[in-house]
Formats: sequence, C-alpha cells, structure tokens
Amino acid sequence: MGALVTLDLPADAPALTLPWIITFGPMNDEEEWEPVVCGPYERAHALALAEAVVADEDLMAVVEPLQPHVTVAQIQGDIAASRLAAENEDVETAALDAELAGYEDSYHDHDHDDDDHTHEPPSVDEIRAGFSRIAAKLSS
Repeated sequence: MGALVTLDLPADAPALTLPWIITFGPMNDEEEWEPVVCGPYERAHALALAEAVVADEDLMAVVEPLQPHVTVAQIQGDIAASRLAAENEDVETAALDAELAGYEDSYHDHDHDDDDHTHEPPSVDEIRAGFSRIAAKLSS
C-alpha cells in the first residue's frame, strides 16, 4: 500500500474550491523515475483517484490545489510565504535534502541559448485566455 499526502484544511478554506492536481512518485529512493502529474480535478475527485491508485501500489500521491495566479507578484508572494514557513520549521530531514538536491540536478535553464532575449511575463488577460483554452480542451 502506498501513501497519500494532502493539506488538512478547515471546511471553509477557499483552497477547497480550487482545481487540484495529483503528483504520483516513488515511495523510496531505490526507484528513480520522473513523477507523474495529473489533473486538474475537483478536490474530492483528486483524493478518490489518488486513493485508488496507491491502494495496491507502493507509490506516494501528493494531492494539492493549483493556485491560478495571474501576476508575478502573486507568485512571488506565495514563494516568500513558503520560504518564511520553511525558515520557521525546526525539523529538517536528510530525505528532504536529498529530494531537493535531485530537483537541482534536474533543473534545465531553457533560456541558455537565447541570453540576449528577456522574456516578459504574460499579461493577466493572456493568462486568463490561457485558462479558457485549457478549460475548453479539458471539456471537449
């Protein structure tokens, strides 16, 4: 049997109404494969699907909300909040350090061939139009 990890939220948490994703990955360091990300789903559907998949498999499923941010400032705010929360935690594990090292090793800078070009973030309207295109694809 695998493991399911998700946020423990109060019944009135705004995040409960967001779309949710599931990330499936190995339970231990002995297996090395890229995690599989699925979604978006409603939270109840994401939890049910994750439970069904990990029931008979030695997998870890992380169920988390998607944050539909439309500005760089919103994203930076969440990153800052996450960093602050990490600084306030007293518990660090070797497994987490190893996992983070693995992410650093797999990072690829897509802009390295085009160093003279600065990519501007998309506008709020462009992002919302992208949301609409994704919704149309998901519902077709």
